[in-house]
Amino acid sequence: MKTILHTADSRGHANHGWLNAKHSFSFAQWYHPERIHFGALRVLNDDIVAPSMGFGKHPHDNMEIITIPLHGSLRHQDSMGFSEVVKAGEVQVMSAGTGIFHSEMNASHHEDINLFQIWIFPNKQGVTPRYEQKSYDLKDTQQRFLQLVSPHADQEGVWIHQDAWIHLISMEANTESTYTFKGEGTGVYLMNIEGTFEIAENTLKDRDALGIWETNEIHIQNKQNGKLLVIEVPMTF
Repeated sequence: MKTILHTADSRGHANHGWLNAKHSFSFAQWYHPERIHFGALRVLNDDIVAPSMGFGKHPHDNMEIITIPLHGSLRHQDSMGFSEVVKAGEVQVMSAGTGIFHSEMNASHHEDINLFQIWIFPNKQGVTPRYEQKSYDLKDTQQRFLQLVSPHADQEGVWIHQDAWIHLISMEANTESTYTFKGEGTGVYLMNIEGTFEIAENTLKDRDALGIWETNEIHIQNKQNGKLLVIEVPMTF
């Protein structure tokens, strides 16, 4: 088993007033030569966007882009004609493929939105752009790895063009769970949303993250009520 710990305070940070962003991997003006990506996981941004503010129209291509609001709501518009609001308790995926323009704005005039935006390198280039959005019930994450993203259209959650999976689990204090890897040659990047977890001889506090690979399962102990995002991706692609 190999591991790499990324503490919350080691992330890149950009505060633009309307946007307070934390970057797990090199992004925009923040560059770290040892923090370019984790396998096929290229971006994990922890963004807080002020009311009525957001990202104007901009392009993407050949990337699987997943948005998971933690609280608040996000208004999405794109060149495919989609105009949707994505709320906490929902997950959105956009396969940029051959190219797409979109904008993302805080849908509220009164409260911030906090969201994770995740970019995963696809296993196919030049695919037709697509959009998908699904809701989930936080109750279904209690002591269970709820699947939000997978490579399969007929499975739980949304699907992407990559052999990657994203799960969310909520654990009560002093409980344990084991995550079993879904793919071969994959690694898992665990982002602690809140709580205190003991994983692979590491203590993870709020927004600490741990990458693990060259193993088949991960044993997780929780010291207090908490939530954990589990991102499994190919280590070579």
